[in-house]
Amino acid sequence: MPANTTNDTADSDAGGTRDAVEAEDAVEAGGALEAGGALEAGGALEAGGVVAPAEAVAPLLRGIAVLRRLTEADGGTLSLSGLEKATGLARSTVDRVTATLARMGYVRLDGRDVTLAPRLMELGNAYLAALRLPALLSHRADALADELDESVSLAVGDRDGVRFIHQATRRRAMSLSFRIGDLLPAERTAPGPLFATEWTEPDWRRWHARRAADPDDRTFPSVPPREHAAAGADFEHRTARAAADGWALDDQLIEPGLVAVSVPVRDPGTGQVACVASVVSHTSRHTAPDLRAALLPRLRSAVTSMEDDLRHAPPPAPGPPPAGLATWTGASKQELGREFVESLARGLTVLTAFGEGRPAMTLTEIAKATGLSRATARRALITHEHAGLVAQSPDRAFTLTPRVLSLGFPPLSLLSLPRIAQPHLTALAARVHESASLAVLSDSGEEIQYTAGASTSRVMSARVTVGSRLPAHATAPGRVLLADLPAPAPALEEVRARGYALVDEELEAGLRSIAVPVRDRTGRVVAALDVAMHAARRTAEACVTEILPDLHRTATRIEADLRTAGRFTPVPPT
Repeated sequence: MPANTTNDTADSDAGGTRDAVEAEDAVEAGGALEAGGALEAGGALEAGGVVAPAEAVAPLLRGIAVLRRLTEADGGTLSLSGLEKATGLARSTVDRVTATLARMGYVRLDGRDVTLAPRLMELGNAYLAALRLPALLSHRADALADELDESVSLAVGDRDGVRFIHQATRRRAMSLSFRIGDLLPAERTAPGPLFATEWTEPDWRRWHARRAADPDDRTFPSVPPREHAAAGADFEHRTARAAADGWALDDQLIEPGLVAVSVPVRDPGTGQVACVASVVSHTSRHTAPDLRAALLPRLRSAVTSMEDDLRHAPPPAPGPPPAGLATWTGASKQELGREFVESLARGLTVLTAFGEGRPAMTLTEIAKATGLSRATARRALITHEHAGLVAQSPDRAFTLTPRVLSLGFPPLSLLSLPRIAQPHLTALAARVHESASLAVLSDSGEEIQYTAGASTSRVMSARVTVGSRLPAHATAPGRVLLADLPAPAPALEEVRARGYALVDEELEAGLRSIAVPVRDRTGRVVAALDVAMHAARRTAEACVTEILPDLHRTATRIEADLRTAGRFTPVPPT
């Protein structure tokens, strides 16, 4: 985020000027926030909704509601009018909220459509990093999936639901389609009874209230509606049996054909359930009894290894917390004025203060990490606690809850590299008025395959068909990709050293192209970004001076999105 000299000293612990700004935001067009818009569908339902605390930041609750409605929408996209209808907010409020989220890089505005953007995943990443379980255990889940040739998942409890934190799926016609962050009703899953063994009386009352208010599970968008109202009535019996057996079974509770067996992974320090590992299959491959008999022993063995990993895991090394956030939000407010809702932006930055080595933080620590005043940080935390995104422990430390994953993570966890790159390609093509494309190396290493592209409105342009293949050695993207392989030829060593490849009418007379690498989190080249044009429009030298800088900037933006999206989820290259 950009920075300027604006600081946060205007905020005093008593609220001061900053509270005045937030008060102005709180009475923006759109009226009082409806409590239902601030609560996640599928959570604990209370008749009539829940009234927000007096100190809650209304614009922050509105922003959370917008993000949740986008998360539930097909493809993470809604029109502005669709958001207005889905949230019940005034159109002027929706415009201001989405403009602020776009400035933060959390959504993308395309005409009248609003789409979730990869950068939003930094909120869910903060929760997963603080949790540490995906980093410590995902390799065990992946290995078990490979061994069994079945899908394996890790899940945590979220009140009276179950939320996925890792998925190792199989690529076949009948495969698991749940996403990281998806919320399922506990009673319709195999992990649910295992988590429920630790529920308190208030937890059971919440579950009964939710079942009475939503007997068909209409508020769980990730699962098909319940076909029979009586389904789940035996949940308490299943919970008692899970407590006795140490494992649980899902025999087509979610939908016909889907079966799963689950075993709890216990925290070695407390003995409580840290997460639940599950093997998921289809009845065409395993019946529920067969799943228990054939796969449960191997699942239990893998869970034993997971618990050993937790027992011997070294203490986390906390990375640096995000810096300059308060400065950035202040600068954005100065630049955009009323169209930037500063209290929304500052409230969301509070969630990014958490991470590996920072799973629990006090108010003072959060204020210091974000650069916000204690008063501003406190109001944001009150708001997030009301929305179910943070919890406060008896020692007054705050932690993120699994519900943070409800802010865009499920649809964004399915992003592929071409989908991440496409808006950047479109913007690049519009700026340079030439065709831009993304290519990857084929398995043989002899061809490139174009996976995304954007053309320009010229009479004569280099149009690339997505899916088409060309010889790698004769193209600029191919040379960039080949140059990253071990022991490349001397000519490719030069490409690697200078960071780009230029092909001048070698593939086709009149066609000139220049390409740069796109790297993943590990620094490995995973794709090449290319601009192609007719040779009459730019000399080779002009390509280097005029096109190459924009190519590098675009590659940097794609890599930033790729780093965020790929931190805890695999990003398919095609």
